[in-house]
Amino acid sequence: MPKDFLKDSRDEYDVVVIGSGLAGLTAANTLARQGRSVLLCEQHYKLGGMATWFKRPGGHIFDISLHGFPYGMVKSCRRYWTREIADSIVQIHNIRFDNPMFSLTTSYNREDFTRLLTTQFGQTPENVNAFFDYTRGMNFYDDQRMTTRELFDKFFPGREDIVRLLMEPITYANGSTLEDPAISYGIVFSNFMSKGVFIFRGGTDRLIELMSADLVHSGVDVRINCDVQKIHVEQGRVASATVNGKRIKTNCIVSNSNLRSTIFNLVGEEHFDRSFIDEARAVRLNNSSTQVYMALNPKERIDEATGDLFFTSTAPVFRTDLLLSRDITSRTYSFYYPSTRPQGRPRCLIVSSTNARYEDWANLPEAEYEASKQDLIDKTLDHLDGYLPNIRARLAHVEASTPRTFQHYTRHIAGASFGTKFEGLAVSRALPEQVPGLYHAGSVGIIMSGWLGAINYGVIVANDVDAYLMKAASKPVSRSV
Repeated sequence: MPKDFLKDSRDEYDVVVIGSGLAGLTAANTLARQGRSVLLCEQHYKLGGMATWFKRPGGHIFDISLHGFPYGMVKSCRRYWTREIADSIVQIHNIRFDNPMFSLTTSYNREDFTRLLTTQFGQTPENVNAFFDYTRGMNFYDDQRMTTRELFDKFFPGREDIVRLLMEPITYANGSTLEDPAISYGIVFSNFMSKGVFIFRGGTDRLIELMSADLVHSGVDVRINCDVQKIHVEQGRVASATVNGKRIKTNCIVSNSNLRSTIFNLVGEEHFDRSFIDEARAVRLNNSSTQVYMALNPKERIDEATGDLFFTSTAPVFRTDLLLSRDITSRTYSFYYPSTRPQGRPRCLIVSSTNARYEDWANLPEAEYEASKQDLIDKTLDHLDGYLPNIRARLAHVEASTPRTFQHYTRHIAGASFGTKFEGLAVSRALPEQVPGLYHAGSVGIIMSGWLGAINYGVIVANDVDAYLMKAASKPVSRSV
């Protein structure tokens, strides 16, 4: 008989959390610490969502979610997870750029960017400081009509080289484009500028291991291979969820699934106002991506001066359509050294990442799809050979992922790497106004995407859920006479 992954589960929980991305994990942990009974359901056999990993023979472990997040991760992990997790977050110092406009290395913080913009790009200190102060002062309630392009035109008109320096890493980090609202760029950029870029030492396998242990310690009922097929709404509010065919009662659901999947597939549009459905349909999905995962032979090493993140491009200018094209001109390389995973076998790993459109990959016949993946690998190795000579002979393993890969494993619509565009945040936040007891926490809009955004959004939603449950418990029970 097939294994029952819900064996010994309860028939009712205060909260059911759907999906174990960082937002779902954090919401579950926070609610359990607040004394709520929580069932966490993950359809995959691993926790983590996009923040997960895979292993290959020979001791090679690849992180799916490429590293790089602001210092705020330290504070959030210390407060909402454990000190051990927070203490494993370390800064990276060598972030490199190489493109037709410039070639440089930076520690990626305000002090070093000020130095670069004044000495290498000819800007006055007054203008640079004005730009940094302006972006640091941005918040969600600002005017959303200004685009990122208009923001750059305000401070650096005609300077496409500066646009590239300031924009490429943010696009890599969470899909931001020049056409998106300026606040979606400014808030993320200023977060990085506070103290630089950080990674989790030990890899996502160790991160999820530590988070799993803390979830159990908090009392969360954690279940893998558990697919939530339906959210049931009765008398206008959440009543239960069907998980692996089993109906489980609950007062609240936090969906860490894709926002549009939550509304249209798990709940059903008949439970929402027509105007809300129109807004939900208008929410744009973010782009997806392709990766090439490379493991060097056990004795091969890369000089750490090569960098931690390396933004390369052959395109003459920075443009969104070029970043998404199948004719790849821009690649971001993440280098993983033995110090990145001190608890494992000493290995050097490289991951090349490029933004991509799902529709360019979705309907390829299987033979053409496999040939396209191989072409992606070959062209990446050709390009990398210019920086690491004889790279093919130094590799023990190489493989590629595409938007189809992400769609298959995460079930994100169109393999969206960062959920939805900016307008998705308002729709996500409005869910409980439409269906009491229904919440969403995940990658919605640039502000709430990335590792830090996901964790913080999980906390925000958990507090909303706790307040809802307290309010429901305080209502007097009506009795007929």
